[in-house]
Amino acid sequence: VIIDGGKGQLSAALESIEALGLEGRTTLVGLAKNEEEIFFAGDTASIKLPWDSDSLKLVRRIRDEVHRFGITFHRNLRSKGTFKNELEEIKGIGKATADLLLKEFKSVKNIKAKSVEELSKVIGTGNVFNGSIFDYPATDKFELSLIKGVLIHINPDMLPVVYDKLYSASSKYILVCEYYNPSPVAISYRGHQDRLFKRDFAGEMLEKYSDLKLVDYGFAYKRDTVFPQDDITWFLMEKTK
Repeated sequence: VIIDGGKGQLSAALESIEALGLEGRTTLVGLAKNEEEIFFAGDTASIKLPWDSDSLKLVRRIRDEVHRFGITFHRNLRSKGTFKNELEEIKGIGKATADLLLKEFKSVKNIKAKSVEELSKVIGTGNVFNGSIFDYPATDKFELSLIKGVLIHINPDMLPVVYDKLYSASSKYILVCEYYNPSPVAISYRGHQDRLFKRDFAGEMLEKYSDLKLVDYGFAYKRDTVFPQDDITWFLMEKTK
């Protein structure tokens, strides 16, 4: 068994081998990356194979392939988990509904492209609202109310109405995912003026509602190789009353 690391990692691996009752039944070695030294369990001195030897090249190739497999496996897990997490963050969607949607449409991208009628066939008409956010009744409360890429297109004079919708629909958390700017600015959008706005949406909500507190925030980058987003900043807020 080849361990990726020196004496410390080798000792930890040896403890696991002993816990499994496999000591004496397998050879355990560690490959330290900095100087490509090989350590055998129980030995104090390392072995340094010739730099260009076939033996060292084989050991390096095994280690690098394990790295490649492990990184790919981890990225796939992250990707699948992120897809489901993004769905489950949408108000009214839990694990069961997220599983139904992914089973039917395979990806979040496909789900976003589907019509209201197509979505309703899978999760029921009562779970889909098709209309302007200004017409959303916000009579039911959900643990999380979420908005993404919508506030930036709302006329700034109408933002308080939308803030009230988000606040009223939430029993605990509000998640805002939008373009951020510390002060309000208008950006040209597809050749039009006053169609896209950047500002501190979350900050305005925190000032408007005294019982809201900021829980966490972050940035989603368009060049992320696992889950790229359109350079949005997200803010998670919690109701404290």
